[in-house]
Amino acid sequence: MAKARGGSDWIDAAAAQAIVSGAHGDPFAVLGLQEAGAAFVLRVFQPGAERVWALLPDPVALEPLGEGLFAAALPKRVAYRLRAEGSGATWEWDDPFRFGPVLGELDEYLLGEGTHQRIWQVLGAHVITHEGTEGTHFAVWAPNAERVSVVGDFNIWDGRRHPMRKRGATGVWETFIPGLGEGAIYKYEIRGQGGQTLPLKADPVGFGSEHAPKNGSVVRRIDGAVWQDADWLASRAARHTVEAPISVYEVHLGSWRRAPGDRMLSYLELAEQLVDYVADMGFTHIELLPVSEYPFDGSWGYQPVGLFAPTIRHGTPQEFRALIDAAHRKGLGVMLDWVPGHFPTDPHGLGRFDGTPLYEHADPREGFHQDWNTLIYNYGRTEVQNFLVSNALYWLEEYHIDGLRVDAVASMLYRDYSRNAGEWIPNKDGGRENYEAIAVLQRMNITAYGEVPGIVTVAEESTAFPGVSRPVNWGGLGFGFKWNMGWMNDTLSYMQRDPIYRKHHHHQMTFGLHYAWSENYILPISHDEVVHGKGSMLDKMPGDGEQKFANLRAYYGFMWGHPGKKLLFMGCEFAQGREWNHNQSLDWHLLVDPQAGPYHAGMQRLVRDLNTLYRATPALHVNDTRPEGFAWLEGNDAEGSTYAWLRKGGAADPVVAIVVNMTPVERRLRIGLPEAGQWDEVLNTDAALYGGGNRGNLGGVTTEPVPWHGQSQSAMITLPPLSALYLRQSA
Repeated sequence: MAKARGGSDWIDAAAAQAIVSGAHGDPFAVLGLQEAGAAFVLRVFQPGAERVWALLPDPVALEPLGEGLFAAALPKRVAYRLRAEGSGATWEWDDPFRFGPVLGELDEYLLGEGTHQRIWQVLGAHVITHEGTEGTHFAVWAPNAERVSVVGDFNIWDGRRHPMRKRGATGVWETFIPGLGEGAIYKYEIRGQGGQTLPLKADPVGFGSEHAPKNGSVVRRIDGAVWQDADWLASRAARHTVEAPISVYEVHLGSWRRAPGDRMLSYLELAEQLVDYVADMGFTHIELLPVSEYPFDGSWGYQPVGLFAPTIRHGTPQEFRALIDAAHRKGLGVMLDWVPGHFPTDPHGLGRFDGTPLYEHADPREGFHQDWNTLIYNYGRTEVQNFLVSNALYWLEEYHIDGLRVDAVASMLYRDYSRNAGEWIPNKDGGRENYEAIAVLQRMNITAYGEVPGIVTVAEESTAFPGVSRPVNWGGLGFGFKWNMGWMNDTLSYMQRDPIYRKHHHHQMTFGLHYAWSENYILPISHDEVVHGKGSMLDKMPGDGEQKFANLRAYYGFMWGHPGKKLLFMGCEFAQGREWNHNQSLDWHLLVDPQAGPYHAGMQRLVRDLNTLYRATPALHVNDTRPEGFAWLEGNDAEGSTYAWLRKGGAADPVVAIVVNMTPVERRLRIGLPEAGQWDEVLNTDAALYGGGNRGNLGGVTTEPVPWHGQSQSAMITLPPLSALYLRQSA
């Protein structure tokens, strides 16, 4: 117990030893200005100092107690600064132990309960003015730690200098470091139970990071944002309904395009180049592969460590905001890939964060992903659930993100995902469904849609789990849309076959219509289809050079005419020949290389025209998720490998007929049409401007009163080899 007298009575010997060794669990009860009977004692720990003064109107010299400890009696509680001398240097500072707590009782209560929706406002590192002094407030959850300190260059990475104050039963530790500001590099030094030494940890709620391979957290301000996207935000809800045209361009920011010298583009450069390009191509949204900070480039962001930090690879949080703002001002939405399914085992990350399995399950049958050698969140822990849900809200609110595409949902939904018998633990009912993960996804969707008007969430979910895109109060997961992985796998399997064999697999192209209305689907041709030896989209196509392009043009025509929203990975829009490499730019030179011919530029123009037609034609998007918007004309012509169907919008909208030929043979065939008169050929993938042979119907066809395909009218059409035609009822 401290005593207000000099010499060895300034501080209890055991407390002194604990402070000096960095083992004291409550240093705020010892250091700083403490009551001692009728007076006060000021204790300072400053390793390396030979003399210390309290700077008052009349400076007070503190008595050295040895090993960096100093003390002096003061008559009353006063504000003070400190000055020290040592090794020929003099320095001054505000004593962190002079300042009271920052977190309020309500924050403490909500954090403890696991219901603080916006944990980033209280945890992490915030530049603030506290008790009249500028500095940075740090707060971190580490309930099983014996001591937590903030370390960095500012304190020679010495965990004894800035230990934190524990906030009761919440397990949260906090401190205010006066004079520290934006740009400071820091980590948390955590002393585990029994004095366990742990690797230095990055901040789980930090807003910035060092450039890889360094991995310290960086103090970044996220306040004071200036947005110019009010018009977009007011209109975006209508852009995210099931009736809206949604065509998504999926992008990996590090390899979309490189600057001279093979440098990654910055967020500000992307705000011009990428945004202008995507707008020109007619897409409605950009979807970014994960931008949450990640240590390993080869993970493409899917193994994040800093869930609250936009990756520094392209710039600061403010510059990331500028990219989003630029997209909105161009009429583009921005979606982020979000990864709540797992996290990497890097020592500075979340694994055994306070010496215990805090964020992850202790049992590897629940807590370890065998496929990816990563750790699985303990979804049943309220604080972990709160961490994830709050993170989703963070991106939507702080960065005006329009949608979250949740990665690897199937791996979250099933306890036996990619596991053999005996390698997983059943749920409380003995089944394989992961009730806790389901609850996290439902809570995330309820929170996101409830707190941020107009946003959208999308699930990458590869199984037949029911109700993924149905509301939670209907028993669903609550997503707005679901990727149609079955459609993608079936149709690509078909397209990779030589046309002579396609007749034997005809219904791979029609099977998706058996379940097309069971969810709100997006048809995805994503990055996963053009990596790991799968080849590019062009490379998948059979035939010689020209036939490869014709096959791919026909496939895109089939895709844009098929019910469901659209998603295409970068490079696929101009038929890049090689598969995607995250370490280098797309092959933009193909668009201007005379040796490449007109085919790449033609493919790019086709995708632009498909997007333009899709957005401008209600029949192609209004009923993407409803059966009344689709009718087969011919779905059983296996021998000819042709397909024909109608797309319908509202009652007053012109109907569109789509006819596809998946053989390299020109066809003359009759198709039924629901209305008499002229039907304009509004798109033909064989047009010369797309690199095709310019065969077709000279702009359109006129019907005859010959019933066909269950329709009252019909017309003979020329269907070019490996092509898709769109015929629209004339106004």
